[in-house]
Amino acid sequence: MPSVNKTILIGNVTRDVAIRFLESGNAVANIGIATNEKWTDKQGNKQEKAEFHNLTAWGKTAELMAEYVKKGALLYIEGKLTTEQYEKNGEKRYATKIVINNFQMLDGKARSEGGHTESAPTSGADDDQDVPF
Repeated sequence: MPSVNKTILIGNVTRDVAIRFLESGNAVANIGIATNEKWTDKQGNKQEKAEFHNLTAWGKTAELMAEYVKKGALLYIEGKLTTEQYEKNGEKRYATKIVINNFQMLDGKARSEGGHTESAPTSGADDDQDVPF
């Protein structure tokens, strides 16, 4: 049976998109998203917890995010979980992040250079693929 690695988040951007271009010309962007959970505990006290997620986008998705996405924006993200291993001070460490396949701006704050409101962009690596259904 095939396995599935799909993550869906709706959250607020915690920092502006950091984009860079590799020697190949391919764009890569890093972004942070915060998701919040609210509940009432058994004693009737309101509780809140934020989770912070590190995300990476590639290619056209990275370029669109760098152009339109700003800190504070509300985003819908689809992607896959990845774990990277690295070494710091001789100790093995792990970092889990999400590689973005698709995103959509949910708050309509995208702006053109002339200051006119545009449609919130959507993007996805899946857009270039033939889908059999």
